[in-house]
Amino acid sequence: MIEVTPEQQIFMQDDVPTRLHHLARHLSHIQSLWTGASSQESILDLIKESRYFLEWTVPDMVKSDDIDRAAELVDLGRLLTRWLFHWEKIWFDAQQRQSALEQTQYWLHRVLEIADTEPESLSA
Repeated sequence: MIEVTPEQQIFMQDDVPTRLHHLARHLSHIQSLWTGASSQESILDLIKESRYFLEWTVPDMVKSDDIDRAAELVDLGRLLTRWLFHWEKIWFDAQQRQSALEQTQYWLHRVLEIADTEPESLSA
């Protein structure tokens, strides 16, 4: 059996939209850090924690048959993972950072849309 951390236990008490709003706050913070003279560690910590938020949220979306939007969030998780694997290239290249900023803006908007829309209303 997989051990649940205290952080995960607290996070999982919220419903999926609330969890997605937590994720959106992280993305918003990441977005602001891309443009500032911030420490790499701050962004890296937020990226890593955001991946956990996704890991702890997507399965509940799948259980409730919200497969398409869960798959979208898996794509976000893949993007965050790619950033971690190519961090040096992204951090020290202005074009890569600008691209990451734009991707963060897109995903912030999309996560808020998903959080604020009932799954049934998307299938029309």
